[in-house]
Amino acid sequence: MVSKNITIKNEQGMHMRPASLLAPMAGKYESSVKLMFNGNAYDCKSVMFLMAACIKCGSEIELVCDGPDEEAALAEIAAFIESGMGD
Repeated sequence: MVSKNITIKNEQGMHMRPASLLAPMAGKYESSVKLMFNGNAYDCKSVMFLMAACIKCGSEIELVCDGPDEEAALAEIAAFIESGMGD
């Protein structure tokens, strides 16, 4: 299991567009990919779970990947989130 703490930089937080880009990105990995936020775990492979998290700009999240390709999943997804999630 690997993890990384990330601060959300996207001004609109985790809204539909970044969630719809992040879910298929996470889905291509065998590893489980979860966002930890406010004491809850959200499956990154689900747009609905990502939207339900209500993650706003400035929020601190922990990205947790666990499985055979966890390092690659963490690197790609963390880079996406840190870059502003396409916005």
